[in-house]
Amino acid sequence: MYHLYSFLNSQEEHCFNIETSAPLNQGELLKLSRLLAEGFLEENVSTRSKLKGKAKIVEIGPRLNFATPFSTNAVSICRSCGLEKVKRIERSKRLAVPRGQQAEKFIAEHQDRMTETVYPKKLESFKINIRPQGVFEVDLMKKGVEALRTINKELGLGMDDWDLNFYHELFVKDLKRNPTNVECFQLGQANSEHSRHWFFKGQQIIDGETKGQSLLEVVQAPLKANLANSLIAFSDNSSAIKGYKTKTLVPTDASEPSKLKEKDKFYHLIFTAETHNFPTGVAPFPGAETGGGGRIRDVEATGRAGLVVAGTAGYCVGNLRIPGYNLPWEDKNFKYPENLAAPLKIQIDASNGASDYGNKFGEPLIQGFNRSFGMLLPSRERQEWIKPIMFSGGVGQIENTHVKKGRAEKGMLIIQIGGPGYKIGIGGGAASSMIQGANKAELDFNAVQRGDAELEQKMNRVIRACSELGKSNPIVSIHDQGAGGPCNVLTELVEPAGGRIEIRNIKLGDETMSVLEIWGAEYQERNALLIKPKDLKKFAKICQREKSDFEVLGKITADGRIVVHDKRDNSQPVDLELSKILGKMPQKKFTDQRIAPKLSPLKIPAGLSFPKALENVLKLSSVCSKRFLTSKVDRSVTGLIARQQCCGPLDLPVSDVSVIAQSHFGKTGAAISIGEQPIKMLLDPEAGARMAVGEALTNIVSARITALEDIKCSGNWMWPAKLPGEGSRIYD
Repeated sequence: MYHLYSFLNSQEEHCFNIETSAPLNQGELLKLSRLLAEGFLEENVSTRSKLKGKAKIVEIGPRLNFATPFSTNAVSICRSCGLEKVKRIERSKRLAVPRGQQAEKFIAEHQDRMTETVYPKKLESFKINIRPQGVFEVDLMKKGVEALRTINKELGLGMDDWDLNFYHELFVKDLKRNPTNVECFQLGQANSEHSRHWFFKGQQIIDGETKGQSLLEVVQAPLKANLANSLIAFSDNSSAIKGYKTKTLVPTDASEPSKLKEKDKFYHLIFTAETHNFPTGVAPFPGAETGGGGRIRDVEATGRAGLVVAGTAGYCVGNLRIPGYNLPWEDKNFKYPENLAAPLKIQIDASNGASDYGNKFGEPLIQGFNRSFGMLLPSRERQEWIKPIMFSGGVGQIENTHVKKGRAEKGMLIIQIGGPGYKIGIGGGAASSMIQGANKAELDFNAVQRGDAELEQKMNRVIRACSELGKSNPIVSIHDQGAGGPCNVLTELVEPAGGRIEIRNIKLGDETMSVLEIWGAEYQERNALLIKPKDLKKFAKICQREKSDFEVLGKITADGRIVVHDKRDNSQPVDLELSKILGKMPQKKFTDQRIAPKLSPLKIPAGLSFPKALENVLKLSSVCSKRFLTSKVDRSVTGLIARQQCCGPLDLPVSDVSVIAQSHFGKTGAAISIGEQPIKMLLDPEAGARMAVGEALTNIVSARITALEDIKCSGNWMWPAKLPGEGSRIYD
């Protein structure tokens, strides 16, 4: 292993820990030094540390069980420059501990507990001595439901008593066998609140009255009453409304390098949204960047292939408590959970993470919102965003012929595309579904994924190329890999036909992973898809061109089962009937009571003047300048952004509405607005909800249009329709 040092100042330097497959000669070492040096000047790096002689030096670097995105991209650059021997490069920071300060406290202030560790001595190897846990049976047949309760706690599966009893009955009375630990983990992720939305789909009993509709049915009711221009809703990774025929540029042959040509395409408009609250609370930067990255994959995985255009973001945190900046409404006595970051750190690092990911991927961030709130109500109830809101929304497009996913048919190939497997993002579906504080801190950290925007962009170019092939698109069906990893995405992909997966075909970046970890971790940026065997060669050619790895994991079997095979010992860690684990599950029942808020008349504090009240209002993060959010993110890349976050002659943030164009040649597009009134909902939920919708509608009319009949709207507001391409325009 080689070590190169980059001196930053008298108290800090970087150390590049470099693993090679064979010794480097002088020429190769010089080339590597220039690649790693600031400004490509080899004098900016050294083979010797310049911090020697300091009283105490600590070295903090990435955990060794996975290669960081920095390493992945650094190695890729080295290979492109002819340095084939370089296998891995990790950058650590070496810090001089100030005299008189305790090392433990100093380390805590400079270390990210989730992603970093302290190196007790100079690294000699990236190898770690971990023996993966094997597959074993959970003995329900003899030990009953208590055996399931034990592994539920050990693995942080988040199963409640209803779940425990349901799965005990399934295996003991129906299947008449014990489940494996891998199957238990899969069921914990696939049937978590995060994945199955039990509460929204459950039977609601309020004040003793059983409601006739679930919450989800209430939300779906307007769509069922009038589909209007809705094409995709409640059935995919995102939603889509009818778009327009537009002229755009596409490759002459998307399967190989070729010139571009103008072509008429019928593109529909996609919007998708998600929150990444739990991971952002535990680890703000990676939690938010993977929130943005996961939502980008939602756009990609719409229908048979979606096209990414732009993103939106929003943040809600508790009291900021900015040092030296007193805000009179913030209670200094409020305590916060130790396993969650402080609200101020979340606000800074989360917005940095989302912005960083979009900048690296090449997706503009064109709209957002921001709030900070925490107070003690007259009822002595504390209301605050302890667990933050990290909202990520995205707008995209999809070709008319790709709106519907194809059905899984016997013999189709099960493919995964993206980065290698690492021990990251384990148990995210269950962890994010738990009541705050119900999980172990180390399991919370395990559940957070790490982002690699450059890797996702490589995959995105493959998906875009497949889309641009039009009717020759090799993708039959596509799903993004999110919480639960392969065990969730591959099970959903093969449903209801069934499929057989060879677990050892998954490319790993960490050979110490157990079968459970390979099957359940949310590693790197991945999508799963089905293609026909005859299209494999064409698909592989595109992947090779874009330097995006993919694996053939198995085939559709059409027997209605999800089977995972391990060729190392010829075992089957998973063998489950899809209809029993993903079919129409029984409703859970939820009992609640209405609690009328204790409201009192508004009282103006004594001595509060109008100028002081105005100053306080302007200090609210929902009102104050958003330069701290908009000045660090690209807002216009792609050339398709007609209105971004900043507007007017002074480029002031933020605009009420954002507008994207469908192509560089036409005048059709989409307007996006956000309405959110969460504080008003504390006083009156219905009124607050109406005001949020009203805010969104008021904002969206700020988009300049040529005529009302050109707007693609829904419900009773539908104007006489025009045929796609007949001069319809959204903005001028």
